[in-house]
Amino acid sequence: MEDHNVMQDTQLAINKVKAFLLTLQDDICHTLEMCDGSGQFVEDSWERQQGGGGRSRVMKNGAVIEQGGVNFSHVFGDAMPASATASRPELAGRSFQAMGVSLVIHPHNPYIPTSHANVRFFIAEKKGEAPIWWFGGGFDLTPFYPFKEDVVHWHNTAKRICAPFGDDVYAEYKKWCDEYFYLKHRGETRGVGGLFFDDLNQWGFEDSFAFMQAVGHGYLDAYVPIVERRKSLSFTHREREFQLYRRGRYVEFNLVYDRGTLFGLQTGGRTESILMSMPPLARWEYGYEAPHGSAEAKLVEWLTPTDW
Repeated sequence: MEDHNVMQDTQLAINKVKAFLLTLQDDICHTLEMCDGSGQFVEDSWERQQGGGGRSRVMKNGAVIEQGGVNFSHVFGDAMPASATASRPELAGRSFQAMGVSLVIHPHNPYIPTSHANVRFFIAEKKGEAPIWWFGGGFDLTPFYPFKEDVVHWHNTAKRICAPFGDDVYAEYKKWCDEYFYLKHRGETRGVGGLFFDDLNQWGFEDSFAFMQAVGHGYLDAYVPIVERRKSLSFTHREREFQLYRRGRYVEFNLVYDRGTLFGLQTGGRTESILMSMPPLARWEYGYEAPHGSAEAKLVEWLTPTDW
């Protein structure tokens, strides 16, 4: 197996990853537009003053998707922010490139879960030294009124993605997802989990890249069947209000804990693109308690790590 610190042609590797990410963004947007039936993603290309740019694509008020964003970004600079090098001192004094596709889909219907996915590549270089690089990403599901068959399908898809890369990969990255998407101040997971991985380079470039591609492609296999099963279900004002209340938890996580949000803001990224993961509507209610025995009260039973 190749040494994870050795990359035969750095620029060729960067070009390969970027080409994949651009195509992935196209594929995801096209498939979600077909699933929605009427909504379309509108592209907003942007440039970053410090280096790089991207293309943000947002759908608003579709038939199924209330608001969703699928963002590609490729940013670079001469130095990492101090907040990043504090935990990774080996990155100090290196130029960097970070690229990825990140998406969040917020459906109208409370019976369709919110979904999130991202895949990313990072490389830091210094003349005369080997580059430091890694892949990261994953996907997770945040239902409001969960159906077990949907959650099992989501995790079975994740298992199939991981299986060719090792017997323990799913279990490791599922656990990482449960631990990462956890709201400590609420004592609950953000949803029912999925996969999360970061700092992946120990398999060598080609295998690590292959896994990142599998996760990127696998998101649609995991999510679209759930949307198709639930998008015609009717719902009431009560269910809509609960959805908006629970979306507040999503906002809390993204602003307090999410590494991608914090990295983007700290490196001078484009604020609109970084915060496109936010729901179009959300609410907070002081001292909210769901009626005992209600479907809303039962959601909390799902918000703990479970072997699906």
